[in-house]
Order: sequence, then C-alpha cells, then structure tokens
Amino acid sequence: MTGSRVVALGHYQPARVLTNEDLAAMVDTTDEWIRSRVGITTRHVAGPEEPVDELAYQAAGKALASAGLTPDDIDLVLVATSTAIDRSPNMAARVAAKLGMRGGPAVMDLNVVCSGFTHALATADHAIRAGSATRALVIGSDKMTEITDWSDRTTCVLTGDGAGAAVVEACAEPGIGPVLWGSVPEMGHAVRIEGSPPVFAQEGQSVYRWTTSQLPPLARKVCERAGVAPEDLAAVVLHQANLRIIEPLAQKIGAVNAVVARDVVTSGNTSAASIPMALSKLVERGEVPSGAPVLLFGFGGNLSYAGQVIRCP
Repeated sequence: MTGSRVVALGHYQPARVLTNEDLAAMVDTTDEWIRSRVGITTRHVAGPEEPVDELAYQAAGKALASAGLTPDDIDLVLVATSTAIDRSPNMAARVAAKLGMRGGPAVMDLNVVCSGFTHALATADHAIRAGSATRALVIGSDKMTEITDWSDRTTCVLTGDGAGAAVVEACAEPGIGPVLWGSVPEMGHAVRIEGSPPVFAQEGQSVYRWTTSQLPPLARKVCERAGVAPEDLAAVVLHQANLRIIEPLAQKIGAVNAVVARDVVTSGNTSAASIPMALSKLVERGEVPSGAPVLLFGFGGNLSYAGQVIRCP
C-alpha cells in the first residue's frame, strides 16, 4: 500500500498585531492577567479584506513554492475551518480558484474546529493510500477575531487569525503515522461557536480539566500506533490553545527530548490554523531536523481530538 508524507509547509498571518496593552484599553484586563492565565502576549488580526479563504490562499502559495510545485500538481484540496461565513463555494474551492488550478481537484472543507487540521491531514493520507489522490494541499485557516465577543475578557484575550498549509504526496515509505481520533459528544457544549452572527464561547475550566487529565494517555497512544517512543520525539506540536495547557501536556506525554511548539505566545489561539502554522515556523527556523518524528495533536471544539506522528519535511 502506498503511504504519504508531508513534503512542504507554509504559513501566513495578517500584518496587524494586537497586544495585551491594546486589549487592556478595550476590556477590563491587564498584560499580567493575560500572561499569567494563558501565556499570550500578542495576536494577529485580519482585516475585512482578508477572509478565511484569503488567509488560506496565502499559506497555500507559500507551501507550494517551498515544495517546488505548481497548483496544477495538486489533485485534492482540503481546508479545515470553523469560521467561514459563506457556505458555497466552499473555502477549498475558492483557494483552488485563487491559485488558478486547472486540473479539477477535489475540494472539501472540514469543520472540526481546533482539531480540524489533524483531521484533514488524516483524510488526505487516507485518500492517497486508497489511490483516490496523489498529491494534496491540506490547509488550516481561521479568522477567530471575526467571531470573538470583545466584551468578554475570558475569551477575547485568546483569539487570533492565520493559516497554515502542508503539501502531502504519495510515497513508498509512509511519513504520516496512523491517526487516533475521536470526541466526547456529551461535552460538546464546553466549546461553542453558535448564533447568528456566530460567537465563540467556552467553559474554560471544563476544557482545562479535560485536556490536562484525558489527553496525555491519548497522545501516548498516538506514539504507540506510530511505533515511536515519546522520548524519541524531536518535536511536539499541540493545538495552540493556552500555554498553561500546552506545557503540562508535553510533560505528561513524556516527550522529554522534544522541542515544544509555543507559538500561542505570539499568535494566540488560531483554531485549525494553529498546528500547521506552529509546525511551519519550527521548520522555517531549522529547529527540527528533516525526517525526525513529530507529534501533532489537535483538540478542542466538539471536544474532538485527532493526532498522528509525522516525519518532518
């Protein structure tokens, strides 16, 4: 059976940066309060001219350039997002059109909120293994600030905008390990994007308790399925939700020798964009060797989760 691997990455963030001091002028909060509770110092905010598909397009273009490929080399486009306002054409179709893809790729959006990218990556891997695709563009893109309640100091300090993309292609030696995915439907209310217009809300303490207690054994099982010991991981890229969640999780997994992505500090919570964006930055900075094992693990909305070990491009 043919496997697949990630061959290139790209990311994009809007130019506007919102600092903790900026937020303190908008809502009852302080830089110290935000840093101590979520570890975030800045986040990027997209303007009206940067909808979800534009963010995705920018990241996708960079990933294709890094791979040395043209848009017509892609036969599957997957966009993970939960913040697209328009329903059709979907974001994947719009990205394909913006890139000028003439080969008629399959185009699908996936809404699994913060674990959307790892779900989409597994979907691309499965499609390639099944022979229904040979090369995929997998994108996580979210404009969280557009659904943020700026009067709620518990959530408005978290959110940021951005996109990350990966080029995935068929290979003889699999570079994407088996996915472990699932959800806790009875706790789906803990993270919500509801209403018209939609607004992001969450039960922070419930999410914190669930992630810090339930996710470490799941992440270790991901490593087990990939045949990689946690101590052999070169990097751990968790959903960038909150630094107070990321750091304890990495420790409990047992990834004692791994670089731990902490992009949340300067990017905030970018939902489905957070994992590919953080991974792209690690690779761009040369912090993870090519071919080294990296644990990706997304979790969040629906209290859904998905993770796999990949070989670094």
